[in-house]
Amino acid sequence: MNMTFSRAMTFAVICALAMPQLAASAVAQTLPQQTPSAPMAQPAPVQSPAALPQTAAPAAPLDAAVTSAEREAKSLKAAAAAELKELSPWTMFKSADVVVKAVMIGLAFASLVTWTIFIAKMVELAVVQRKVRSALAKIAETRSLAEAQFALGSKGSVLASFLAAAMREARLSAGISSDAGIKERAASSFAEIVRAESRRVRLGMGLLATIGATSPFVGLFGTVWGIMNSFIGISKSQTTNLAVVAPGIAEALLATAIGLVAAIPAVIIYNHFSRVTKGYLELVNRASGAAGRLLSRDLDRTHVSGGQRSRGAAE
Repeated sequence: MNMTFSRAMTFAVICALAMPQLAASAVAQTLPQQTPSAPMAQPAPVQSPAALPQTAAPAAPLDAAVTSAEREAKSLKAAAAAELKELSPWTMFKSADVVVKAVMIGLAFASLVTWTIFIAKMVELAVVQRKVRSALAKIAETRSLAEAQFALGSKGSVLASFLAAAMREARLSAGISSDAGIKERAASSFAEIVRAESRRVRLGMGLLATIGATSPFVGLFGTVWGIMNSFIGISKSQTTNLAVVAPGIAEALLATAIGLVAAIPAVIIYNHFSRVTKGYLELVNRASGAAGRLLSRDLDRTHVSGGQRSRGAAE
């Protein structure tokens, strides 16, 4: 029994020592056989567009539609860019709406009227001021209405009108001993002449005031109308691209610009002529005073001569 147990133990020890070697040899035999059987995965070859399967053919119409839409957008952008490059006041005027064109033409005409009045009034006021100053210088040393008329000659001026009115009143009042009444009636005639001269010299200034006050609002009306049409065009084209919207808005804003071009000079010229006209009317009042003084001298001289004749007759 002991003999059998010792043999079993010896066999178990031998088996335990031999197992690692058998396992190593088995693993060495297994690895060379598995390496060729597990090759590395190769990347799939990239197929060219021509080699794609025919099943992608139904997407071609959609691609064609997208391509045509892109081409149309590009052509629209190119046209808009070309139009922006050629954008000028004349081009904007030609492309504007009929109402906006009418507003622009009216404002341009108003600006032309403003500068015409400016040139005409400058010449007129310069001439009449020179005439009045020259006439006042000529009658500065005269002693009677007749002498003053002779000194002025045939040159027409407002002072000649004052002298004629004074002599007419003196002639019509012959035989009336009230000098105060004669002077009062002559002053009334002088006032009428001053008012008529004031109306004459202010001719055209009311038009300047109207142009200066209304031109910005007329231009604003054209701008509002043009922008309204631009928004209608935006809704029709269904795009908010600035290249498409900008020309219409620029055409509308041109009307406001022309309105300001017409209004600003009109206001400045009106204020200038108001000052110049006031200076001229002061000269007219000086001429009225000079004619009144000559009339007063003639009346006093008449009374002195009449008194001397009365004393001579009494003697």
